[in-house]
Amino acid sequence: MPAPPQPPVVWITGASSGIGEALAHTYANAPGGAELILSARSADKLEALKSALPEPDRVRVLPVDLNLPDSLPEVIEAALSWKGRVDVLVNNAGISQRSQILDTDMPTCRRVMEVNFFGAVALTVGVVPGMVERGHGRIVNISSVTGYVATPGRGAYAASKHA
Repeated sequence: MPAPPQPPVVWITGASSGIGEALAHTYANAPGGAELILSARSADKLEALKSALPEPDRVRVLPVDLNLPDSLPEVIEAALSWKGRVDVLVNNAGISQRSQILDTDMPTCRRVMEVNFFGAVALTVGVVPGMVERGHGRIVNISSVTGYVATPGRGAYAASKHA
């Protein structure tokens, strides 16, 4: 007799508020639930969310700052070692920017791209090999309509979401 299916291991970045927080509730309350890895910069907000979910023992809080690329290999390893796999990666974390492009300095542009684009790429590259090996997995990238149609004062943000 085959073993019963395991609940998916779902890693949600940007889980401390907004879409990420809503997704955590959705996955936790789905039939059969999910094993959740919740990431964002604020450990306190993640712990509060964990406590609000129906089965907090099925939740791992894993703080991360996607603007610190040298820390990401260690974070990826911690995520993968918790349950031995990640079945769904939700790249939801992001930061915004509001200024005219001529008034936006390069460090700001680089930070927006680091978090919104390169951080998502790094996490994806870190979990995809296991997905390929197991023959299943999902990558969910949360974007913005601004990635298709830029609005005034959001040049770096629009570029990062388009990427």
